[in-house]
Amino acid sequence: MDERTGHGWAAFRESPFFPATVIVLILAAAAGLFAGSYTYAMADPTPHRVPIAVVGVSHETVRGKAFATGLGELLNASLALSFESSFEQARQEVEEQRVFGVIEVRGDDVTLNVSGASGASVAQLLSEAAPQVARRVGVRLTVRDMKPLQKGDPRGLALFYITLAAVIIGFVGAVQLSVNAGVLAAWQRILFTAAYSALGALSIAAVVDWLLGALDLPLLESWFILALTMFASGMVFTMFNTLLGRWAMLPTWGLMVLLGNPSSGGAVSWPLLPSPLGTIGRWLPPGASINAQHTAVYFGGHQRLMPFLVLGAWALVSCAVFLIWRDRHPRSPAAEAAPT
Repeated sequence: MDERTGHGWAAFRESPFFPATVIVLILAAAAGLFAGSYTYAMADPTPHRVPIAVVGVSHETVRGKAFATGLGELLNASLALSFESSFEQARQEVEEQRVFGVIEVRGDDVTLNVSGASGASVAQLLSEAAPQVARRVGVRLTVRDMKPLQKGDPRGLALFYITLAAVIIGFVGAVQLSVNAGVLAAWQRILFTAAYSALGALSIAAVVDWLLGALDLPLLESWFILALTMFASGMVFTMFNTLLGRWAMLPTWGLMVLLGNPSSGGAVSWPLLPSPLGTIGRWLPPGASINAQHTAVYFGGHQRLMPFLVLGAWALVSCAVFLIWRDRHPRSPAAEAAPT
């Protein structure tokens, strides 16, 4: 590289064209990654391990097992069978979200009880494959939905959409606070993040439930879940903004949107996701939020603590990092006072 070229490169590095060029390249790569992550997770859902309960007297469970085995082979999946002594016990397994359906066996009659609320995509695949297996095994089949989705949400996607809104508005709100109210003290920034999270969550619940009637939400529980999701998302961006400055959107977008939303189990149930995504999704804010919201809406009385612990941990760690290293935040008084 000659001297003229070196000076030209140095001038380019100091000009606004350099960061603009970097942004162009990053956005181009992000577009492909965005499309690829969602296509990989959702375009061709394939079952891997689907828990199913089987109910029938002892000498009839062989037929039930043969039907379930044939169903697994047709779907190219592993059906984890649990044999229950009564339908009520099997129903309780569904309510606890341990199984995705119940096979009842009575002689040559088999009833496949799918649970649309447990996972619409899983229920659809089971319902489509079951008749073929019944003909092969030689049983009379009845398919019914023992836990249907709400009428306003026949595809089971509304929970995914409201969580997606909470996640994106959560970190977009933090971006706007950083840009337009950057002189706020650390505790003030956290307080305003909590404020827009609470109001935004109420707005989401009101529009989806009261205005559109798409979902009948348990208001207080759903409101709290959405607010905690928005707050965690906003503080995750604030944490990265503190650590990485103007490039904070890259890890935030990657964690929440590229990885978190496709692996959340909202659009495609976890048993149908590629195994790594199904495992990772439960430990990220979008997956934890959908898990908690799904239980609140369809399995009231069986709520689990783990999703709230996941959301709380992300929020707490993000707040802690921000408070400890707040002087590194691009708009903090200490950072602005430092020499350029």
